[in-house]
Amino acid sequence: MSSHGILLFAHGARDPAWAQPFEAATERLRQRLAPQGDTEVRLAFLEFMVPTLRDAGAELAASGCLHITVVPLFLGAGGHVRKDLPALMDELAARYPGVQWRLSRAVGETELLIQALADSAWSLSRPD
Repeated sequence: MSSHGILLFAHGARDPAWAQPFEAATERLRQRLAPQGDTEVRLAFLEFMVPTLRDAGAELAASGCLHITVVPLFLGAGGHVRKDLPALMDELAARYPGVQWRLSRAVGETELLIQALADSAWSLSRPD
């Protein structure tokens, strides 16, 4: 049983291939945390795909996570991150009052991802 959970939250799409980078990121995070053995990681979607944030949050709470960090896998904090996500988290907090829910910044607002985007654009724009 893990006391901490990380819930990666992406938008979702009708095309299943769209989720592949997010699934890969989820697996890499699991591998990174595996030696510690005290953190559960789940991927959830706003729409079109499963599991939903409600379902993945319920799964983490049921597995014994008492501290769950929701990490929006969005390039910026638009309406979904600023409005929809906090409302969904309020629902989870009401349903699981013994769990401490924390919302992180969108990954696209971190210096690490901004640099990775610039590096990727530079690499992709270079002639072969």
